[in-house]
Amino acid sequence: MTDDTHTIRSGGLTATVKAQGAEMCSLRNDAGVEFVWQAEPAWPRHAPLLFPIVGRLANDELRHKGKTYRMTQHGFARDSRFQWAERGENRCVLVLEDSETTRALYPFAFRLTATYTIDDAGLDLLLTIANIGSETLPASLGGHPSFNWPLQPGLPKESYTLTFSKPESSPIRRLDGGLLRAAAETTPVKDTVLPLSESLFVDDAIIFDRIESNAVRFAAGASTSTGPWLKISWQGFRELGVWSKPSGAPFLCIEPWRGHASPAGFDGEFSDKPGLMHIAPGAEERLSFRIDVASS
Repeated sequence: MTDDTHTIRSGGLTATVKAQGAEMCSLRNDAGVEFVWQAEPAWPRHAPLLFPIVGRLANDELRHKGKTYRMTQHGFARDSRFQWAERGENRCVLVLEDSETTRALYPFAFRLTATYTIDDAGLDLLLTIANIGSETLPASLGGHPSFNWPLQPGLPKESYTLTFSKPESSPIRRLDGGLLRAAAETTPVKDTVLPLSESLFVDDAIIFDRIESNAVRFAAGASTSTGPWLKISWQGFRELGVWSKPSGAPFLCIEPWRGHASPAGFDGEFSDKPGLMHIAPGAEERLSFRIDVASS
């Protein structure tokens, strides 16, 4: 244990979290399976937290009460150092509060708390965003965990599927220049199953902005699993992003979101941006997701 990282464990499962970004950087079982992408050069992150925006704003500009602030893709939390509030055997808590640095980018008072808890079967992440200021807090919040794809070396990536907990027949959304396209597209999900391939991501992320499910299973084989598998389930999030690089990078991101990129053509006040939470002074929002893992 160092001041930079903390490892929690239960049974044969361990998870390591960094103070930088409150980012999970490992989830490993006693069979030696590492589920989390190890931030190799193809994409140098593991599982960043997205706050106070998910996606991109037009021109990377946030407008509030006549002033313009620079806010780049996915916000600043992923590049901010959180403070340790608790460091236990099977749980750790990290906190980020507004500061002079954040207010130069985002003129709002907030407290973002990330609570990681592990048990013998998986890992829970509870994200709490509290409004500690005197005006309404407009914000988005998202997870961006990336997993090794394939989970078992030697298996073809095309043998993997995502299996949703409910049929997903609604159209999906795509991005153009980082902004949400106006026109929706036919979903690539067949009933509950999305067959995975690199070609799915030639047009960037797949965005489910009308998601019915609250869980999805990532495994080789749709009905029975070959090798390691994982399931991610969520509460409080309303959208889901699925992303990889189409260039052959061996990772897959499964991202519960509360919010999304600005729609193409929207360039107004930040508080009017579609998809935001609006948290009253003294109130808070709690969102969570869980990653269950197994070797076979």
